[in-house]
Amino acid sequence: MSDDLDQDVLPAPAPEGPGLFGDLPPAAGPAAPAAAVPYRVLARKYRPVTFDDLIGQDVVVRILRSAFALDRIAHAFMLTGVRGVGKTTTARIIARALNCVGADGQGGPTPDPCGVCDNCRAILADRHPDVVEMDAASRTGVDDVREIIDATRFRPMQARTKVFVVDEVHMLSRNAFNALLKTLEEPPPHVKFVFATTEIRKVPVTVLSRCQRFDLRRIPVSMLAAHYARIAALEQVSIEEEALGAIARAADGSVRDGLSLLDQAIAQGAGADGGVTSASVADMLGIADRGVVFDLMQAAMHGRAAEVLAITDRAHALGADLGQLLGDLLELTHTLSRLKAIPELRRSHDLPEAERTRGAALADALSVPVLGRAWQMLLKGAAEIEAAPDRRAAAEMVLIRLCHVADLPTPGDLVRRLHSSPGQPSPVASLPEPTPAPSGGARAVAGGAPIPAPTEAPAPLIRSFRDVLALASAQNEMVLHGHLLHSVHLVRFAPPVIELRPQADAPRDLAPRLGALLLRAAGTRWTIALTKEAGEPTLAEQGSAAERGRRASVADHPLVRAIMEVFPGARIEAVRDPAADAYGLPAEISLGGEAAPGETPDDADPAEPADLMDAPTRAGSG
Repeated sequence: MSDDLDQDVLPAPAPEGPGLFGDLPPAAGPAAPAAAVPYRVLARKYRPVTFDDLIGQDVVVRILRSAFALDRIAHAFMLTGVRGVGKTTTARIIARALNCVGADGQGGPTPDPCGVCDNCRAILADRHPDVVEMDAASRTGVDDVREIIDATRFRPMQARTKVFVVDEVHMLSRNAFNALLKTLEEPPPHVKFVFATTEIRKVPVTVLSRCQRFDLRRIPVSMLAAHYARIAALEQVSIEEEALGAIARAADGSVRDGLSLLDQAIAQGAGADGGVTSASVADMLGIADRGVVFDLMQAAMHGRAAEVLAITDRAHALGADLGQLLGDLLELTHTLSRLKAIPELRRSHDLPEAERTRGAALADALSVPVLGRAWQMLLKGAAEIEAAPDRRAAAEMVLIRLCHVADLPTPGDLVRRLHSSPGQPSPVASLPEPTPAPSGGARAVAGGAPIPAPTEAPAPLIRSFRDVLALASAQNEMVLHGHLLHSVHLVRFAPPVIELRPQADAPRDLAPRLGALLLRAAGTRWTIALTKEAGEPTLAEQGSAAERGRRASVADHPLVRAIMEVFPGARIEAVRDPAADAYGLPAEISLGGEAAPGETPDDADPAEPADLMDAPTRAGSG
């Protein structure tokens, strides 16, 4: 896989006679020491030189191979992906595939460049005159792009095709992109463009539409670990499997990042009898050993704070960053949650052995609510650590909190325990099921008050002021409904007379509009009188008062008080009363004992609350 062929230099032949000026050749002596070959890092030494060498990019390789086989090669390619997945390497392979002439010098474009012809050797050595690489991160201006445009006018000097490789193309300025558009859309037949970027969203759509886009994927951890194992074998280095896994996870899908870490790990473990160990890699990366992370999670989830602090002390003494340790716990929490959600992962080789064994056991022992609570606490704790003056102290405080919360029951467990305790009211009776929504659904207007669904009756019966509002909703008079709900105080309701006191924000034509609505919908003429008497609170105000009463009743319930004591930060978000109407008010009672809107007898006793959701007081009827 090495591309050092162009660097092989033959020694000069020994002189056989006197020199040009008659001087004798130097006497034979000890041979001069050979020049030391500079070390090449693994990322350069094992850079892929063919499509077959690319790992984890099967889709891209398959498409490019088919394009060369069918002679349907695009004039511009856009390669995107995270750093270190092979964008520039793929661009160079494309350049060699376009210009390879084979060992006999008669070949054409091929997906399998020979690697021995002059073009292949020159491109591998980055010295081919017709393959131009430009770093757009340092050359962002329009003048730099004009140099490329001017160069496209001339035919290749040596190769078959001129290839322009622009790395980090998203860094080009707006004017530079505009200058490139025309040439990019209609380039000369002997010119190809290959762009590479890590920020595809910053590339203008006008440029993307002129290129074939290829998304290079992150490399899975298992594939990276296997790749690094092969390279370690070629380098004749012994390295533990757990160490390879740690390097692959730290690489985060980037082949180059992982190779740099592998290079560093080999240098650190050089001369050691056991080779590169997982402990040395963990020390190098500043992370805790994977077993330590599992020990810490197990101790925290069992509430053993002393053991947790002892583990963190040892990790800190070994040089581990406790902030990173919390990040490892977050990652483990996510892995455990995935193991619970997808049991098949326990047999997947994409997970390391520790996750498949100890992780599966932990996942079986912990519930999803507990894992979710741990995730939230660790996520918040990670932000606290970044803002804290002492990272170690902040991390230990987060872990202590996690220990003390881990053994507390979840809200569901607490409700079940309270329900099973003697003398406690039944939560089944206290938490009624919501009533089904009426046919046709419900709508809402400004202020949050729901609007009843339109009625199907051709001549609605209007027996209360609430019926008037329901009629306005059914007739799609939404603005009128809003004013009747929020801006009108009912003074007297005596069909066919309605006496109202409008607020200042009510429209001046409210009375005629309401009368026209009643005449059109009910078929009878109503008298709408406006007065300055105080009247009742608006229906919206009555609904708010009823809601406050329900909240007070619920907050005073023993079950809710018990929950608040166990969870001090909890709060009551909403109270649903299935007996309330669309405006949050109790159902109105008719003189005959049946619910009838608008008919509340003066001598009727207030209804007792049936359960914790009932309002403690009755609101005045319309």
